[in-house]
Amino acid sequence: MTSSNPTRRRFVQTALASSAAVALPGLAQPAYPARPIKLICPWPAGGSTDAVMRSIADSAGKALGGQMIVENKPGASGMLGPNELVKAQPDGYTLSQLTIGVARLPHMQKMQFDPLKDFTYILCMTGYTFGIVVRSDSPIKSIKDLVEYAKANPGRFTFGSPGNGTTPHLAVEEFAFKAGIKLQHVPFKGVAEGMQSLLGGHVMSHSDSTGWASHVDAGTMRLLATYGSKRTKRWPNVPTLHELGYETLADSPFGIGGPKGMDPAVTRKLHDAFKKTLEDPAVLSTFEKYDQSVIYMNSEDYAKYIREQYAREKDIIEKLGLSYKA
Repeated sequence: MTSSNPTRRRFVQTALASSAAVALPGLAQPAYPARPIKLICPWPAGGSTDAVMRSIADSAGKALGGQMIVENKPGASGMLGPNELVKAQPDGYTLSQLTIGVARLPHMQKMQFDPLKDFTYILCMTGYTFGIVVRSDSPIKSIKDLVEYAKANPGRFTFGSPGNGTTPHLAVEEFAFKAGIKLQHVPFKGVAEGMQSLLGGHVMSHSDSTGWASHVDAGTMRLLATYGSKRTKRWPNVPTLHELGYETLADSPFGIGGPKGMDPAVTRKLHDAFKKTLEDPAVLSTFEKYDQSVIYMNSEDYAKYIREQYAREKDIIEKLGLSYKA
């Protein structure tokens, strides 16, 4: 009898342990990340943002000890990525680039998200250099020429952009407002599509990030102005709209976000991995290729920046007469 008791006790202990494991499956969950992470690039493949996002994803995946896969979802002025975050599980496996458009477009149209409630802001990473280009054979050789043409031909000068409400769109709208001219806007899904249209003569100019750089350097396009507060290192002879007397929307930082309600530990892990990419020579080389600089904000500062920008964008949109009317 006594010899069977230890065996019985071991059987009962094993059974209880097995029951506990079944009852508390969370205790056995694998470490994050246990599968590939999807990073949405809400712009077409082959453009400047696509190249930057793929460089970041490759570096961040290595820092996490896993794999990060870029998925392109172009259209809707870069909002298809944020839209997907609203529907995604907050498990850290669906992320997206977040442009300043998330703070602007809700003032212009009905959106699927509330930027103050529906995202986890992981970090801000970098920002664009924007400019307006024309074909090299265009008679428009300067912003002065553009203004004179537009005044003589109201509404006939066309400009493309990567979409309604994007910074390249609104910067030109604000410039036109201050110059007292009327231009015709033609939205595209991204810079690659816009470049094809400009080269084909379907629009007279294009406003975008530096996906046009190779055309400018090759002499097939002319850069009329950039939108930053300072001239670029790459094109030091090209003036800014600011110095020409047209202060406009210029800064356009972007970062990475996820669905609301993410585990803070997962958010920290992602933040640290993405921040590490900002020291990766391969990533910094891609930034330099597309004239982007490091604009780092941690999770808390990035969320605060979006809240403040949301209020500023409301004022700008109202001034331009582009506010959403339900």
